[in-house]
Amino acid sequence: MKYIILVMDGAGDNHLKELGGKTPLQAAEKENIDRLARDGVCGLFRTIPVNFSTGSAVANLSILGYDPLKYFRGRGVLEAAAMGVSLDSTDVALRCNTICITADGRIKNHSAGHISSEESMLLIEEANRRLGNRDVVFHPGVSYRHLLVLKGRYSPDVECYPPHDYINSMYEKMLVKPMNEAAKETAYLLNKLIINSAGFLENHPVNLLRQRRGMDKGNMLWPWSPGRKPAMETFQERFGITGAAISAVDLVKGLGIYAGFEVIGVEGATGLYDTNYEGKADGCIRALGDHDFVYVHVEAPDEASHEGNAGLKVRCIEDFDRRLVGNILKGIDIRNTSIAVLPDHYTPVATKAHSSEPVPFLIYNPSVEPDAVQRFDEDSCAGGRYGLVEDGTLINRLLGK
Repeated sequence: MKYIILVMDGAGDNHLKELGGKTPLQAAEKENIDRLARDGVCGLFRTIPVNFSTGSAVANLSILGYDPLKYFRGRGVLEAAAMGVSLDSTDVALRCNTICITADGRIKNHSAGHISSEESMLLIEEANRRLGNRDVVFHPGVSYRHLLVLKGRYSPDVECYPPHDYINSMYEKMLVKPMNEAAKETAYLLNKLIINSAGFLENHPVNLLRQRRGMDKGNMLWPWSPGRKPAMETFQERFGITGAAISAVDLVKGLGIYAGFEVIGVEGATGLYDTNYEGKADGCIRALGDHDFVYVHVEAPDEASHEGNAGLKVRCIEDFDRRLVGNILKGIDIRNTSIAVLPDHYTPVATKAHSSEPVPFLIYNPSVEPDAVQRFDEDSCAGGRYGLVEDGTLINRLLGK
């Protein structure tokens, strides 16, 4: 048996007036996913533990069956693994966004208007010249997504605020806070980096050119999700199977590396609505030739949600269904393949921020009798035979463990 998990990042949502009272999953035309729902067994899955942070790292750990309470050590360590950045056991790694701040100090967006990797690299290079040293190192990533590594005496015990969850908030209210006495020095350093970055980024040539072109500036660096690297068992050690991961997002790639997967690059995979769905489908089909399990992640619905764009979110779900799921189903032996489809978490268009509601999921297994669910969405899956799954064992259900 072969196994596939297909993740629509942030696709869960509430009923929206602009969609006639439907959720985006209900409004979208998605015949392939709906067919898998009709032929499979559905339910709701709590990917975010109660009173836990609502990030994608936590949710994807849950989907793969790694207890976030045990294994979550911040998003930065996962992204470091994906970027090939080696961490010592005492290093603190943080995700670091290039963000846009308004003239009155509000967080306009978390992505500097989806700044290009080439532009953003120049800003990170300037940050290393101005702010970096042997204990403070910035690593450029893709678009607005970068990495900050603190070496030596620094602590991960600081409260940081994911910028995508605080759009239009005053940034000064979202500065880093120490969680204990030992973390005060770290919080002070991080806040100093944030504030000082605005001083030289505002009028950097990259940003002056973006301003002339009517684009958002990348005028502040924003570190968040700190942690030290975890020790995790691989899928081979846990289940005796080999795996591969396909994603444009470093945190998912990093999680795949810790899980012992082959991380497969796809040309044109952007993490946005223009991502290469067909390339990801082809990569999945090829990977099944020499792996037992493939994890395919698509960021696009989440980014549409952060923009507050319901129509774009519907389109991203439809592209996921037609261009990814449809092409995968054409290229595999459905008689010998179990497939799970789900969002990793809710990202309501109305709030533009992640939330922790249980997400709908389906598991298609050719040898398991389907339940009565006819469509894949939040309301329909609530009536599925699996009910509410809260113990993090979706992966066991998929693998038949």
